Amino acid sequence: MKMLRALAAIWLIWGLNWVVMKTANNFFPPILFVTWRFASGALILAAVAYWKKIPLPDAKLLPWIILTGILQLSLNNVAAQIGMQTISAGMACVLNYTVPLWTAILAHFTLNERFTRRKIFGLFLAIIGMYILMGLQGVDDLSAAFIIIFGAALAAVSYILVKLKLSKCDMIQLTTWQMIFGAATLIIYSSLFPQGEINWCVPAVLCVIYNGALASALAFLLWNYVLTHIEASTASIATLVAPIVGVLGGVVFLGEPLTIYIVAGMILIFAGILIVVKKK
Repeated sequence: MKMLRALAAIWLIWGLNWVVMKTANNFFPPILFVTWRFASGALILAAVAYWKKIPLPDAKLLPWIILTGILQLSLNNVAAQIGMQTISAGMACVLNYTVPLWTAILAHFTLNERFTRRKIFGLFLAIIGMYILMGLQGVDDLSAAFIIIFGAALAAVSYILVKLKLSKCDMIQLTTWQMIFGAATLIIYSSLFPQGEINWCVPAVLCVIYNGALASALAFLLWNYVLTHIEASTASIATLVAPIVGVLGGVVFLGEPLTIYIVAGMILIFAGILIVVKKK
């Protein structure tokens, strides 16, 4: 039940965040927004870690924490934010959630999480569902689409590294330092290569608050908890509910289209998740 509650919170927060991220592109250059997102999230988690007196991570784990922070947080989210400049929030969300495909493939070779006929069938249904969603709305800017998919592949590499090297870490400790190093990388890059001006206003501040407190600090904390307690491939496939929330959020809040193909795609994604996650 605790695992289900964690997943439900992730689905809602990350799903709706695609609407917020799309909106943020009206006020921020993409990389600067991701920088503000994770810098604020890192500050929140650092305060929590200090309050709970959580020690610094073991020095031998730092290279892996830095690497996973850069891959999962910085590069994946920068790719998504850039892609959404020319792609709808719902479509960007669906493309980003090809992560389970790359995770399942990598886990097969690195974590001994073998493909079974059940997993393959469930994954096949989920991918067909995402393909229907992509085919429905169309992708006019293929370069943006491939940037988002590349970011998803980098996130999958990070998931595998967390399972291999960091599964024994305290969850607050791991998430805090991943976010600190991910934010530090973005701050350095933005300082060396100016990104443009920010149009500060109330909606811009709300976008940062939602992303820093909920979509970063809380959701990544929950995600690391899920990832270290169940198979990497199963965890990543379970997150496929989030793009359904993202697509519906785009329809409700951004006026993006909803057709029978979107409904069919979401049903297939749900079916694939249930088949993969069920024990039998």
